[in-house]
Amino acid sequence: MSLKNWLKRLWQSSPSRGMSSSSGTLAGGSRSSDPAELSRRLRLRVGVVTTTGNVREHNEDNFFVPGRGSLSSWPEGLDSSVEVVLQPLSEGSHATDNGTTRSGARSDIGGPFIVADGMGGQLAGEQASRIAVELIPKELLARLDSQDDQEAIRQAIAVANREIIAQAHVVPECSNMGTTVVLAVFRPGRALIAGIGDSRAYRLRGKVLDRLTRDHDLASALISAGTIRPEEARNHQFRHVLYLYLGSPEARDGPEDVRLEDLLPGDRFLLASDGLTGVVTDDALTELLGRADDPHQIAQDLVRAALQNESRDNVTCMVITVEALNDESEKAPSVEPAG
Repeated sequence: MSLKNWLKRLWQSSPSRGMSSSSGTLAGGSRSSDPAELSRRLRLRVGVVTTTGNVREHNEDNFFVPGRGSLSSWPEGLDSSVEVVLQPLSEGSHATDNGTTRSGARSDIGGPFIVADGMGGQLAGEQASRIAVELIPKELLARLDSQDDQEAIRQAIAVANREIIAQAHVVPECSNMGTTVVLAVFRPGRALIAGIGDSRAYRLRGKVLDRLTRDHDLASALISAGTIRPEEARNHQFRHVLYLYLGSPEARDGPEDVRLEDLLPGDRFLLASDGLTGVVTDDALTELLGRADDPHQIAQDLVRAALQNESRDNVTCMVITVEALNDESEKAPSVEPAG
């Protein structure tokens, strides 16, 4: 059996596919939640920091924050956090084709929040990650009213995959381009998480850190197959060799694992490229995510830790904190998702 076919069979038979999550279920499952929690308005505060790092000359990472856009459109050098107010659609209102409701800006969707790590060299990597963060939000927001949330996420990412493959065929400088992508979408009472490649999503609840995505690299596949032990993966020669990423035929249907998690005030989510997670341990992530209240400060601290640990890659950290919003006097301006 070829390596490609073995990896495909391993991916399709992985125990993590279709399993229940710790506080929700994956795509296709049913879930229940406290109605009072579902109806509670939430404030999402977002901080993001990205850097070329210690070694690289160019930054092939990119990101998307609703209302602010991607790296190229982020104002003032990434020096502030963003607040998004998340609340249910008002009774009797209906979404329209342009993503608004009859009563005003669309406020039942928080996201998508995206981190992408491009590969294939300067031009190729930067182009692939740019396509991902620009195309996925448009495709996703166009689908959320007509499709199941999980299916909308899969299809939006699949469209980006097709576009990256198409451009790789017509632009010689981009022939080897690809990108990872990790994405979070928030609805009242729940969060949806998806990833392809080795960029990761985590949630800190209290003092418990849960990893919400899995890596699609050869070393992780060898662990799943029982060929190597987990402790061998950190220094394994195949640790950074991806078998699934945007720009690969295997990603034609988008991510198959779309986690559905309940959403509680106090939750903190981290989306990050492997320039962080490859050198900063989960214990350190737990400590740093819980240290400050400002998500931008947390993101700065995480990037600083990666650079101090001699990360040799670009580093991007996006931190999203969830707060209850019960007092109208505390309501922050709503940020309409940018398409």
